[in-house]
Amino acid sequence: AAALVFVAVAMSAFMALATLVERRTGNSGWIDVVWTLGLGLTGVAGALLSFGAGPMPRRLVVAGLALAWALRLGLHIARRTAGITEDPRYAKLKRDWGNAAPQQLARLLQMQALVSIPLGLGIVLAAHRPAPALGWQDLAGVAVFVAGLAGGAIADGQLRAFARSGAGGVCDSGLWRWSRHPNYFFECLLWCSYPVIALGAGYTWGWLALLAPACITLLLTRISGIPPLEEHMLAKHGEAYRAYQNRTSALIPLPPKGASS
Repeated sequence: AAALVFVAVAMSAFMALATLVERRTGNSGWIDVVWTLGLGLTGVAGALLSFGAGPMPRRLVVAGLALAWALRLGLHIARRTAGITEDPRYAKLKRDWGNAAPQQLARLLQMQALVSIPLGLGIVLAAHRPAPALGWQDLAGVAVFVAGLAGGAIADGQLRAFARSGAGGVCDSGLWRWSRHPNYFFECLLWCSYPVIALGAGYTWGWLALLAPACITLLLTRISGIPPLEEHMLAKHGEAYRAYQNRTSALIPLPPKGASS
């Protein structure tokens, strides 16, 4: 219960900070930077504080995973945000809200804090699995995390390289040939690392860590990720993006339809 309250209060505070940053800069892109770093710091603190019986080596490992995720993704989003004036998803919402945008955005970001609770809690539960020593389960969780982190970094790097090339149009090379959102796929994979570490005999609370990958997958595929981004890309690229949709998997990397083996 204490860990739940801690995560909820911390994420609410970070999203209040994100609201202030957006109002101060006028650039909604910084919202996701604050969210990422805030969730990472919440996870690190929750792993290291005495919320359970997890041994310190496991708590340090899980805290390290949370920090690595926050720095990798947070710095990537910050670099992208520094080159834009608005995130197109938030910009559309603000236009739709009109004069009520400041209040509506503040409310939305607190809702984002609420739905982030399973993510922060998943980190804390993994850190405090009471098994006394690190073992194969911890190593398996780290392996899943590394695969997700590396895959996301590769996908982001390929998209940056495409943008720098000046080719224009829709990125359809590398991992982006196999998935329209490979960065989101690897993000979902990464969050599976925490239940891999958390689940254990006699640790009933560990099962709640399954909510972390379920939550991030729901967010990215149904709410704040793919739906608004696909709408933006269709408006920007029209039939070229529709053709890309028709031949390319939305999330899970698969061979493109019509491609030869």
